[in-house]
Amino acid sequence: MSTAAATSATSPQLPSLRKILRVGIGVPIGVLGVLAMVILPLPPIALDILFTFNIALSIVIVMSVFYVSRPIEFGVFPTALLLATLLRLALNVASARVVLMHGYAGPDAAGHVIESFGEFVVGGNFAVGVVVFIILTIINFVVITKGAGRVSEVSARFTLDAMPGKQMAIDADLGAGLITQDEARVRRAEVRAEADFYGAMDGASKFVRGDAIAGILILLINIIGGLAMGTLEHGMALSAALHTYTLLTIGDGLVAQIPALLLSTSVAIIVTRMSRPQDMGGELSKQLFGNPRTLGVAGGLLGALGLIPGMPNVAFLLMASVCAGGAYLIHRRNARVAAAPPAPKPPAPPPESRDLTWEDVRPVDPVGLEVGYRLVALVDSKGQGADLLGRVRGVRRKLSQELGFLLPAVHIRDNLDLSPNVYRINLHGVPVGESTVYADRELAINAGRVFGPLQGIATQDPAFGMEAVWIEPANRDHAQALGYTVVDPSTVIATHLSFILQSHAHEILGHEEVQQLLNTLAKAAPKLVEDLVPRVLPLAVLVRVLQGLLAERIPIRNMRTIMETLAEHAPRSQDPTVLLPLVRAALGRQIVQDIAGVSGELPVITFEPELERLLQGSLAASATSAGLEPGLAERLQQRVGEAAQQQEAAGTAPVLLVPPQLRMPMTKFLRAGLPSLHVLAWNEIPDNRKVRVVTAVGR
Repeated sequence: MSTAAATSATSPQLPSLRKILRVGIGVPIGVLGVLAMVILPLPPIALDILFTFNIALSIVIVMSVFYVSRPIEFGVFPTALLLATLLRLALNVASARVVLMHGYAGPDAAGHVIESFGEFVVGGNFAVGVVVFIILTIINFVVITKGAGRVSEVSARFTLDAMPGKQMAIDADLGAGLITQDEARVRRAEVRAEADFYGAMDGASKFVRGDAIAGILILLINIIGGLAMGTLEHGMALSAALHTYTLLTIGDGLVAQIPALLLSTSVAIIVTRMSRPQDMGGELSKQLFGNPRTLGVAGGLLGALGLIPGMPNVAFLLMASVCAGGAYLIHRRNARVAAAPPAPKPPAPPPESRDLTWEDVRPVDPVGLEVGYRLVALVDSKGQGADLLGRVRGVRRKLSQELGFLLPAVHIRDNLDLSPNVYRINLHGVPVGESTVYADRELAINAGRVFGPLQGIATQDPAFGMEAVWIEPANRDHAQALGYTVVDPSTVIATHLSFILQSHAHEILGHEEVQQLLNTLAKAAPKLVEDLVPRVLPLAVLVRVLQGLLAERIPIRNMRTIMETLAEHAPRSQDPTVLLPLVRAALGRQIVQDIAGVSGELPVITFEPELERLLQGSLAASATSAGLEPGLAERLQQRVGEAAQQQEAAGTAPVLLVPPQLRMPMTKFLRAGLPSLHVLAWNEIPDNRKVRVVTAVGR
């Protein structure tokens, strides 16, 4: 009872112990055991077991190579090849020691495996054994190993050269929204694994080549050493020593050479396979014997040879019959498959009988880019110069970092309804930008300092409206010499897209994006988010505030300051028009930094006191420009525009500084005509900034 109890108590631990030995220290112990064979003498029975294991291991590796669907699925193959080669070399050393020390005792001195290969395989004739060994070595070294090494080298080079292109194709599919982040991560891992595998195979093929050379050298050393040991130390006759030691050495060499030949074949097979998934046996059968014509022609040629007098007529005619019969059977099978009626399709229900579901309502893309058919080459990864996807991905990454939230993926598709050279930018399914580009030309933009005209198609830069010319690529250097800024079509589209996204960022930001921002902030300041949204401030109000900041070109990167300001003032008011100026004042340092950089001085435009009082009185009731007298509104816009142009000409950003109560109406009034003008309130200027009044606009 106690024994049974002890056995049952310890039996659950056996699987975990075996797992530890197999996974944790099994392989290191095996490697150390292989190295120990080089040092410690082994009895013949141990050599028999290890030689048999070596042959079995080689057969298993060859079969594994046949049955994997893709080479990289056998990623451990280079390591297995190294370990098998190390085992075979260690066995060569151990068997050479036994042969040299005990070979005088007879053919069975080194074990029955070596004896069998020496006696049965080569018929006990050492001359035949030498010839067979040399033939196997030539086949292994000159044919299989050399060819496999060359294929491994070429495969590794081409795989590594193609790796950047594959990575770019994955990034392009990800940027176009064709795959998800997880799918892209898996595909990148496959590309890296494929490059690592073929790089390792390039080095592993050198193991097999070196093993073949070592087999030849070991054979010569064993024969010479055996003759010396037998004649000088054991007093054997030269003929007896030559016969005994040569047979033992040949048997030893054949026992090692056959696994080496199998492993060389496995290396050649795995490096000559295609990287795509395939059933090797099925593909060989399909591609070799799928067409009955190949067997028919082969059968006809063999039959003609079989009719020639003096030839082995029976063998040729028999094989011709086999080929002809195979061709006939394959032809009948193909004809039967072609004549078989196709499987009936299930009858489709009449359109009016099927009820509509929500799946029939296609959601619109937040951001879409449609291109005419002549611009598809800019998107197609196989097209020459097709870098539009990379540019769009770069725009999305850059704007997401600048604005402070993740912009949605830009879905690019062709639209045959557009003109061939036209592209269109859509926001929520509505076109917001459209222009014409020429895929085979480049755009030379007149930035204001050019020294001559250019021949080409006159146009305007779609993003900023500057004069431009579509020129031939050969005229690029000439255009740059004249002072033009020359860009390719992909850059034109990407720049226009960037301008559109930046101008309409407040339309892209929605509840889902704001919730993601809150989730991210909650990791660093969980109490702040928990106490504010939705306990004090509804999510919809927070969305309106953030949209207002983006509409006034203020990034929302500093979410913590925004949330802390709202947490302070939200209990008193939840009106977005009241909260927005308070948040702007809290972000004053960031706002001025984005406008003026690190300069300690901020040049500004102001209103004269009389005009300022007049505007405050006119706009006090409506808080919009509707209360302005038409003549005053026209003069005000003209004079502020002239002052802004002077500041831009001086190389500084135009800034209009007004009282807090005038900032919002002046922003709405001047935004359309002067998009580059920044309207700031006095309370938004940080204390460490010095304000310099450049122009005071009067009535």
